[in-house]
Amino acid sequence: MGLFGNAHTVDPVSAQRDYARLLGQGEQVHAAFLLIRDTILFTDRRLVLVDKQGLTGKKVEYHSVPYRSITHFSVETAGHFDLDAELKIWISGSPTPIEKTFTKGVDIYEVQAILTQFVAR
Repeated sequence: MGLFGNAHTVDPVSAQRDYARLLGQGEQVHAAFLLIRDTILFTDRRLVLVDKQGLTGKKVEYHSVPYRSITHFSVETAGHFDLDAELKIWISGSPTPIEKTFTKGVDIYEVQAILTQFVAR
C-alpha cells in the first residue's frame, strides 16, 4: 500500500521490534509512521528518520535527531486540491528544514501533538 501513497501509523510495539538495532538501551518507541517508503520514529529520546534510497530501497540512511536540537517546526495541512500534508523540522545549525510529506492516511495533527510533547520538554 505504501507505493500508492497510503501513509499510515505503525504499531509502536512492531516498530520497537523492527528497529531494535537502532535503539539505545531502554529507549522506547512511542509512535511511528510509514510514509511511502520512509519511516519516522518518535522515541522517548529522539526522532529517528529512516530514509530508504534507490530503486530497491536496500540502501537506507538513518537520521537521529535529539529533540533538544529541534529549534522549531511547522505543519501545513492538506487542502482541497492538495491531499498531502507537510511537516518541516528545523535543526539548530542548519538553515534548511527537514521536510516530510504525509498523505491522507495520517492525521497531521496527531504528528504535531506527538512532536510538541517531546520538543517542549
